[in-house]
Amino acid sequence: QVQLVESGGGLVQPGGSLRLSCAANEFTFSNYAMGWVRQAPGKGLERVSDINTSGGSTYYGDSVKGRFTISRDNAKNTLYLEMNSLKPEDTAVYYCARRISGTVDYWGQGTQVTVSS
Repeated sequence: QVQLVESGGGLVQPGGSLRLSCAANEFTFSNYAMGWVRQAPGKGLERVSDINTSGGSTYYGDSVKGRFTISRDNAKNTLYLEMNSLKPEDTAVYYCARRISGTVDYWGQGTQVTVSS
């Protein structure tokens, strides 16, 4: 059974930073593109960032471009999202997602990020 377990969320002040991690288990992590998706309160899902299997190609949504950095460590089966210059509008549940053929086939349980003073 595919397992994606996020960690690293929490409460941070505007302008602060957080680093999310996603531990992947029960599949060959290096064979899959991965990504992060978020859902803000009362809103739909938003594609945040993706990374290809080697880490050499990335995508960022316009709302996070220049502030967030996605990376992966295939030796550790772990996906990361470094979030800087956080804004209140970044408040959301962040989900780690496995991607196949451009779509998401598995999600983690999510980690809450709250940006507030």
